[in-house]
Amino acid sequence: MPTANEASRSGVFLVVGLGNPGIEYQFTPHNAGFLAVDRIAERYSATVANRRCRALTAKIQIAGREVILAKPETFMNLSGLSVAALAEEFGVDPLRDMLVLYDELAFPMGTFRVKERGSAAGHNGAKSINGSIRSEDWARIRIGVGSDGSPASAFRRGKDYLLAPLRKADLAALDEVLDRVAQAVEVTVGQGIATAMNEFNRRDNGPAE
Repeated sequence: MPTANEASRSGVFLVVGLGNPGIEYQFTPHNAGFLAVDRIAERYSATVANRRCRALTAKIQIAGREVILAKPETFMNLSGLSVAALAEEFGVDPLRDMLVLYDELAFPMGTFRVKERGSAAGHNGAKSINGSIRSEDWARIRIGVGSDGSPASAFRRGKDYLLAPLRKADLAALDEVLDRVAQAVEVTVGQGIATAMNEFNRRDNGPAE
């Protein structure tokens, strides 16, 4: 994958948030990616509502560049089908001009990490994307939804938790971090993934993985 200096500054950039469609999943930990895309859209007075390639989409401009925001409607474990179709539809190289936002149970709530590439680490949405585009070399932001190690947060584990509505305190913590995630997306689009990693992968944003 190219460095920040090599990254393309023209053409369409694709920002995909992962989650599950349906009102019952809207404010669950597994929908952190959807919530992040909605937060970005809100900052640009856009609504993610156009249906294309089995996803809800919106078109915005970041740093003078056309950006497609997308939320696949395929359910999490088939996200890659929509991502691959979107990349083809908009002529996007997913290894160069795509950023995927999704939840990470291994990171504490209120943290996030920007990564240039990596394995799926058990995340079904990431696995689906790897399979559909036949590569792990795509940029991502993993949004922490897990335990911070305290007894009060010990319940944050497993599938049941990921698909259950967020508690009020956790929803507030996630809401706060979404603004920083949106800023990291803006830096990635405008200045490249390496710059975003340097700026946002500090100790206060999460583990140094």
